[in-house]
Amino acid sequence: MTDKRSWNVQNLDCAACAATIEEKLNKVEGIKQARVDYAKKQIHVQSMENRDDAFFQSLIAEAKRVEPALKVSAQPYKKQHTSLRMIIRISSSVLFFALAYFLDTPWLFLPSYLIAGYTVLLKAGTNLLHGKVFDEKFLMSIATLGAFAIGETGEASAVMLLYLIGEFFQDRAVEKSRNAVMEVLDLRADETRIIRDGKPEMVASESVAKGSIIRVLAGEKIPLDGTILRGSSTLDMQSLTGESLPQNAKEGETVLSGSVNLTGVLDIQTTRVYEESTATKILRLVEESSSKKAHTEQFITTFARYYTPFVVFFALALTIIPSLLTGDWETWIYRSLVFLVVSCPCALVISVPLSYFAGIGKSASHGILVKGGNYLEAISTIDTMVFDKTGTLTHGSFSLEKMVVTGKTTFAETYLKELSASLERQSNHPLARAFDTLDAPYEASNIQEISGKGISALIDGKQVTAGNAALFASLSIPLSSDNEDEGTIHLAVDSIHAASFQLKDTIRPDAKQLIKALRAHGVKQMLMLSGDKEQHAKAIAAELGLDGYHAELLPDQKQEYLAEIERTNPHLAYVGDGMNDAPSLAASRVGIAMGSKASDAAIESADIVIQSEELSKLEKLVVISKKTSRIVKQNITFALGIKGIVLVMGALGYASMALAVFADTGVTIIAVFNALRILLLRPSR
Repeated sequence: MTDKRSWNVQNLDCAACAATIEEKLNKVEGIKQARVDYAKKQIHVQSMENRDDAFFQSLIAEAKRVEPALKVSAQPYKKQHTSLRMIIRISSSVLFFALAYFLDTPWLFLPSYLIAGYTVLLKAGTNLLHGKVFDEKFLMSIATLGAFAIGETGEASAVMLLYLIGEFFQDRAVEKSRNAVMEVLDLRADETRIIRDGKPEMVASESVAKGSIIRVLAGEKIPLDGTILRGSSTLDMQSLTGESLPQNAKEGETVLSGSVNLTGVLDIQTTRVYEESTATKILRLVEESSSKKAHTEQFITTFARYYTPFVVFFALALTIIPSLLTGDWETWIYRSLVFLVVSCPCALVISVPLSYFAGIGKSASHGILVKGGNYLEAISTIDTMVFDKTGTLTHGSFSLEKMVVTGKTTFAETYLKELSASLERQSNHPLARAFDTLDAPYEASNIQEISGKGISALIDGKQVTAGNAALFASLSIPLSSDNEDEGTIHLAVDSIHAASFQLKDTIRPDAKQLIKALRAHGVKQMLMLSGDKEQHAKAIAAELGLDGYHAELLPDQKQEYLAEIERTNPHLAYVGDGMNDAPSLAASRVGIAMGSKASDAAIESADIVIQSEELSKLEKLVVISKKTSRIVKQNITFALGIKGIVLVMGALGYASMALAVFADTGVTIIAVFNALRILLLRPSR
């Protein structure tokens, strides 16, 4: 059994450090998964089996080796008014800087520098004592102290002040960005109106036990999953499924937490506690999705590990080699200090994961749950999509397409329809529902249902039998036609074949539009796997314009065919909904469970879960993933481009340290806000 622990942290000021801590913890033997949430300042770990407290204390010690000033607690830290203190620091530093500049008094730059940078200097010293050299705080300290050493007191003060201002806006931007994503998923209700001794009482939702009676008034969010005991209403399910049309709900029906009660008063008996409710699970899934990193995120983590040391050593070479050749040490020291300021890869380490997090949040707001950034990234490169047929491309419910009356009967077509409808009313088989639209005026008696074959009963004084060819063969009733597929039901009256009904699994109305839209988004090949008969599968594939199909497959055969397709089409996604789709969903590169009625096994096995029956959500998923991928590439190109330009300008003597600060914190802020553009996307347009 696994063991999960979470801690709140303080003094985690560097996104690159957070990524390093996460990497170190994931390498510890016995750890199944470790995740460091830089925005929320939390560490989450999951061990492969139950471990004692000493094991988890060793993990905290490992984290502190990366970030010596780190404070860790299982309890949340009191929210500090850091914004006000930062504003006071910035204002004081600006005041001394302005006095030094306008009064032409250089020594006043020193208090400006110390007010802005004392925390940076203290942390740099602490890290140095623990052998941590390639740290942003240490490098910034070296750069500004070096500027003081060569007489650039004003620039040293300006750089530290600009760095403080940049850090302030960067932290606010990251915090606001994460909050913006989570506000899109505003699902949970913190308080619940519980009925005790007939009286309503407001309590914390976490304290409500399973089986309790709660009351939800019009306009309120349903706090817990449950069953309606009294009342009826209209529910807004958009936050859960992305469905814009309200859904009616009445007594006896199940309602989900996160939906909004629009009209009546509902008394609900809870079926799940708060931690197991639908809303909590969705939010937990979105938060934990950051543990499954996209390949781009993994690349950035690796890149950051080598980028900073490379720039630092290049700065050292830039100081020594040209200075030895020219003798102009002051000029080349200054240029190398510019390099040090640009050496932190925060713009990439922060903005790339945030982009995927925003994309996952945007998907969830449309009722699409993506279980990791790696799956969102994979969808953006998909060129082959394989569909299950029944319940995915089709409704899985049959309709009457054609009736053929044989020459062996004298009964009218209308009468035969009434007999068949009266008989099929007695059956629970899905095919029987195709007859529900017909009149059924007769009572049935002596009913016999033969599993997998059909049904027989005495109706209107006649022995009426309906079923497949196997049933008729077992009853020695000759068929007038050998036409037989999954959707054919034969009717016999008094052991004479009277008619045959051809049924059709109805294609979803938006299936054709989906195929067309996916092709427009670069999905070149679309295939179908089905357990249905060849004839029926072929007709569905032809009507939808699919590129191919495989019929009459058992669940394990679906998985085998999928593996074969994936060998030649590695950028593949599989879409299914049923229990028999679980093996294929688990085996494919990206498995997508489709529909609000998807089986629990399918949802568990899938990498992406679409919580509604709308096939158009697949197109939305592709659009969001491609938009996310574009923004990630923009941020990488922008950050590396600006840093590269400033490094070259710095080496040639055309960049100041102030410009280098912009290339660090300024670029980070711009990249963070660019990542948030995903939340403004409207995929339906």
